[in-house]
Amino acid sequence: MTSPDPPTPVSTRRVRVPFVARIVIAMLAGGLVGWVFGPRVARLGEIGSVVIDLVKGLAGPLLFFAVLDAFLKTKVNAKGAALMVGISLTNALIAVLIGLTLSNTLRPGVRPEAATSARSRPASSGGDPKPVPGAAGLRKIDFVRELTGYLPKNVVQPFLDNSVISIVVLAVLTGASLRKVKSEQIRARVRSYRVVESFVATAFRTTEVMLMAVISLIPLAVFGVVARTVGGGDFSKFLELGWYVAVAVLGLAIQVLVVYQAWLVFGARVSLRWFWSGARDAVVYALGASSSLATLPVTLRCLGRMGVSPQSARLAACVGTNLNNDGILLYEAMAVLFVAQAYGIELSVGQQLLAAASCVIAGIGIAAVPDAGLISLTLVLGTVGLPTEIVSLLITVDWILSRCRAATNVTSDILVAVLLDRFSGRRIGYLPEPARGARVVESGTPG
Repeated sequence: MTSPDPPTPVSTRRVRVPFVARIVIAMLAGGLVGWVFGPRVARLGEIGSVVIDLVKGLAGPLLFFAVLDAFLKTKVNAKGAALMVGISLTNALIAVLIGLTLSNTLRPGVRPEAATSARSRPASSGGDPKPVPGAAGLRKIDFVRELTGYLPKNVVQPFLDNSVISIVVLAVLTGASLRKVKSEQIRARVRSYRVVESFVATAFRTTEVMLMAVISLIPLAVFGVVARTVGGGDFSKFLELGWYVAVAVLGLAIQVLVVYQAWLVFGARVSLRWFWSGARDAVVYALGASSSLATLPVTLRCLGRMGVSPQSARLAACVGTNLNNDGILLYEAMAVLFVAQAYGIELSVGQQLLAAASCVIAGIGIAAVPDAGLISLTLVLGTVGLPTEIVSLLITVDWILSRCRAATNVTSDILVAVLLDRFSGRRIGYLPEPARGARVVESGTPG
C-alpha cells in the first residue's frame, strides 16, 4: 500500500510589481481620477508634492556624500572630468541647435491662435492672470554674476537652498582636499584617514537607504500630482498651443531617439536593448516626478544594475547633472523663438546666438528648482529683450513638457556615464565586433 503524495505547498511568495509598472499605473490612475472628479481632487496634489519635496531634500546630502565617497575610494582624474564636460557641452550645443532649427523651420509661434490673443490682450484683462514663475523683479542675465553666484558662501546655505551646483562645488573642494590628506597619510604610514573614509561611506549608504524608503511612496506621489494637474487643467489650451507642444516634444524626441542613440551605437557601441532596459526605471520615474534631481537615487541604482563603474556613474549623475540639462536647453531655445514669432519680432543670428548662450548659463544647476524651464526662460527672454507676459500662457501646457524635459535630462545623465566607461576602456553592454559575428551582450557584463 502506497502512501498518498504529500500536499503541494502553497507558495507564499509575493508577486512583485516592477517599479516602472507602478509608476505607469499611478500616472494612468491619477489622470483618470483627475478627469472624473476635476478640481475637487486638488488636495491630492499636496501629498504628492510633500513626497517629491522630501526626495529633493534628501537628494542634496546624497549628492554631497556620493561625490566625497568617489574621491576617497576612486581616483577622479582630470581626464575623466574633461571628457565629461566635452560630451555634455557637445550634447548641449546639439540640443540648442535642434531647438533653434525647429523653431526657424516650423515657426510654431506663427500658428497658434492663443499667441495672437496673448499679444493683443492687455495683461490685466480677462481676470487675474497666472503669475509668471520668476518674473517678479525680472533681471537680465549677467554671465559673470550668474557663475560666481553659485560659489558657496558657507557650508550650510547650499543645503538650505538645495542649490545643486553649490553643493557639487563644495563636495568637489572637500573631496579633493580629503584625497590629498589621504595620500599624505598613506605616505606617512598613518591610518587615521580611515575614520573619515568609513564615516563618509556610512553616511552615503544611510542617506541612500532613507531615500529608497521614501521612493517606495513615489507611485502615490505621482498619482496625487497627476490627479491634481489633470483635474485643474484647461485642456482647451492644448488646442490653441498644440503646435507649440508638438514642436517641443518633436525636438526632445530627436535629441533622445536620434542624437543619444547615435552616441550609443557609434560612440559607445552598446546594445540599445541593454541600455533602455537598464535606464527604463529612471526615465519613467523622471516622467512622473518631473525632476532630474529627485530622480538621482533611481538613476544611480539603474547605473549600478547596468554594471557602470561607480566612478563614471557618480561623475556623470552627480557632478555632471549641472551640465546635462539638454531637455531644458532645447526647450528654451525653441520657446524663445516661439515668443518672438508670436509678437512678430524677427531675431537676428547674433540675437539667437545670445539667446543660446543665455540658455546655457540659465540652465546650469537648475535641476532642483520647481518649474525650472519656465523660470530660466523668463531670464533668457529678459536678456534678449523679449516680453515675458506670454509665459503665463505657456504655464497651462508646461506640466506635460516639464516631464519630457526631465526624462531627457535623466537619459543624458545615464548616457554620459556609459560613454565615460566606454572611453576609459571598460567593456560594458557592447555590440559584437562586425568581424566576429558574436552575439550581442545584453547583461551588462564584459563580453
